[in-house]
Amino acid sequence: MAQFPARDVPLSLRLFDWLRGRPAPLPEPRWRSLLAATPWANALDHDAAARLRALSERFLHEKTITPLDGLALDDDQRAQLAVLCCLPLLRFGEHGLRGWSQLLVYPDAFRVRRSHVDAAGVLHEWDDELAGEAWDSGPLILSWADVRADLDDPWAGYCVAVHEMAHKLDVLDGEMDGTPLLPREWQREWARDFQRRYDAFCAEVDAGRDTAIDPYAAEAPEEFFAVLSEYHFSAPALLQEEMPELAAHLRRFYGPPPAPVG
Repeated sequence: MAQFPARDVPLSLRLFDWLRGRPAPLPEPRWRSLLAATPWANALDHDAAARLRALSERFLHEKTITPLDGLALDDDQRAQLAVLCCLPLLRFGEHGLRGWSQLLVYPDAFRVRRSHVDAAGVLHEWDDELAGEAWDSGPLILSWADVRADLDDPWAGYCVAVHEMAHKLDVLDGEMDGTPLLPREWQREWARDFQRRYDAFCAEVDAGRDTAIDPYAAEAPEEFFAVLSEYHFSAPALLQEEMPELAAHLRRFYGPPPAPVG
């Protein structure tokens, strides 16, 4: 992680950092405009905003942002995508950007073909319509319409960019399972607390009870982590009320959640 002392970073990684060069700075007026247009970023304190700025500059330097299906993105829109994707890295640091190189952006929700072989050996195929997707070692994919919808209603509990970046952080330890790369003792505590609360949440959903947290979180442990990550940034008071022990883990992992301004 980025907070490790430089002497603990392998020489090969330090050499790679040197070879990739320095990112271009975001000019102050443009940065102020980006903050104003991104409610979660605009709610950060001065130090957190400065870290977000440096991470966003690194993102724009390292990642290829590719609009698809006729979508056009100007420089400010690309920078805003970088800001959104870097929100979950405020504590983890720029090492959370490792392992992938491209952000793909569709105009709207996109379809992917799924297949599954059941226990009887029968192949099932279907189409999923998605707002975002994160491949284990491939691109991160977002729907621009959903990104914009999240920005238009920022405290409703949704942020697809944070959701997909949570998956990218989750897989850094080699497995997407809802437990990201953490110091060993904290990882054990995290896995214990998240599994216990995930099991209870799944029981509520399976029983047909209404839940304050989006029931999609019951799909899998990794989705539980990613959905709660969205709530950390976009509905932190609700997360604290519903799952205080997990809200505490996420505050430690991501930093203090942003608070609505005004």
